[in-house]
Amino acid sequence: MTITTRAAIAHRPHEGWELAELTLDEPGSHEVRVRFHAAGLCHSDDHITKGDAPVRFPIVGGHEGAGFVESVGPDVRRVKPGDRIVCSYIPACGACRPCSTGHQNMCVKGLNAGTGMFLDGTFRFHLGDEDLGGFCTLGTFSQHAVVSEWACVPLDDDIPFEIGALVGCGVPTGWGSAVHAAGVRAGQTVVIYGAGGVGSNAVQGARYAGAKNVVVVDPVEFKRDMAKVFGATHTFADAASAHEFVVETTWGQLADHAICTPGVLSEEVVNAAVQVVGKGGKVTITAVGKLGENTVHVHAGNTISYQRQIRGALFGDSNPLHDIPRLLGLYRCGDLKLDELVTRKYRLDQINDAYQDMADGKNIRGVVVHES
Repeated sequence: MTITTRAAIAHRPHEGWELAELTLDEPGSHEVRVRFHAAGLCHSDDHITKGDAPVRFPIVGGHEGAGFVESVGPDVRRVKPGDRIVCSYIPACGACRPCSTGHQNMCVKGLNAGTGMFLDGTFRFHLGDEDLGGFCTLGTFSQHAVVSEWACVPLDDDIPFEIGALVGCGVPTGWGSAVHAAGVRAGQTVVIYGAGGVGSNAVQGARYAGAKNVVVVDPVEFKRDMAKVFGATHTFADAASAHEFVVETTWGQLADHAICTPGVLSEEVVNAAVQVVGKGGKVTITAVGKLGENTVHVHAGNTISYQRQIRGALFGDSNPLHDIPRLLGLYRCGDLKLDELVTRKYRLDQINDAYQDMADGKNIRGVVVHES
C-alpha cells in the first residue's frame, strides 16, 4: 500500500530545501520501509544545495538516520518489522568483492548514491508523476523512506535515535579517517584541519589510538573549544600557527599525519597538510571540495623526497556492520563522546535555518527530530 510522507527536497542547486508531501511505494525485494525518528545534518547534504554534489534533481535529502522498521519486502533477512535500526549511508551486502575482502565502505550496492535509484532501475518516492530518489538511496529528511536492507544496522534499545543517526556517517567517517585510513599509532603527532561533525570524530579517533599530539586547525573559536572536549591537545585558528607549533614540538621532524576534514576542501588546506607532515608522513583527505575544482596540486619532488603519502578515505575505511556496533559500544562505556556532538535539535521545517547555523559555525552537529 502506498503511503504519504513529509520530506525536505531540493529541486535544484542554490534554492535550499523545500518541504513537500510525497507518496512512497511499498518496499520491493530486499527493501524495507523505515520510519525515521532522527536525521543528522551532515555537510554532504549541504553540498547538494550549494551545487557541489553531482546528484539527480529533485532529490530527497538526508543520509544519516535512525528509526523503526515498519515493513519489509520479499526476501529480507537482516531485519524485521519493529526493529530499531541505524542506516549506513553506504550499504554493506557482505557478498560483493569489496565486502568479502573487508572493504564494506565500497560495497557495489552503493553505486546509485547520487540518484537514489534502486538497483531495479526504479524509485520509491514520488511527487505527483515525478520520481524522486533519496540521497545515498536513503532520504532521511523524510519521515518515512524505503531503503535497502543492506543499509540497515541493528540499534540496541539503550541507544537514543538522535545518537544512533550520527553513527551512520559522520562518526565512523571521522573516527575511521584517523584509526583506519591514516592508521594513527601511539605517540604520534596528528594535525586535523576542520573540527566539525567529521573532524571532531577524527580527533576522538586519534586520541583513542594514542597520539601524543592531536593538533586541530579551525577558524571558529567554538569548534576549537569543543575540539579540546573531544581530545585535542592543541588548537589553532590558522594553518601557519599550527605548522610553527608542530616544527617546534617535534624538533623539526614534523607531523606523522595530517587529516583533512573541513566543510569544503580547498587547495590551501591540502598544501598546508602536505607541508606539515614529515618524512614518511601521510595526508588523509576525507572532505570534498567544490564541483569542478581540483584541490590537489603537489609537486612530485615534494612527495618523493620526504616519501609522503596522499590518499582519500571513504567512510573512513570503516566496515559498517562491524564498526557501527563497535563505536556504539565505546559510547556506551564512556570512551566515545557522542552526546557532546549534538549541539542543537531541529524540527524538519527548520532545516534551512539549521544549515545556516552550520555555515555560521554554530554547530558541531545539528539533528532533525521528526514529529511523532
